[in-house]
Amino acid sequence: MNTTNIEQAHAGFIVLQTLTKSQTAIMTLQPGEWSGGFGNEHPESEQTLLVFEGEVVAEIGEERTVLRRGDVVVVPRKVPHRFGNDSDSPAITFNVYAPPAY
Repeated sequence: MNTTNIEQAHAGFIVLQTLTKSQTAIMTLQPGEWSGGFGNEHPESEQTLLVFEGEVVAEIGEERTVLRRGDVVVVPRKVPHRFGNDSDSPAITFNVYAPPAY
């Protein structure tokens, strides 16, 4: 059994676990920080993102929305996207990639 406590990860993007068909990761975005430039895509993987703490701006395809604690979104494979933090406090997300992307 491979267990990890997400509260132990405090910075950036960290892959927690990788198996044959799925992968988990945590992403911490500081105020004003973005996951990268728009256009990030996973050609073979779908990404499920859960906002664990804070608020996250989600730009997925041509849509833009603000996700709050407890909100979940699925990014289809090959869809350009990025996530950002426009708030005054850190945002933490828990992510599942299927199949693994990293």
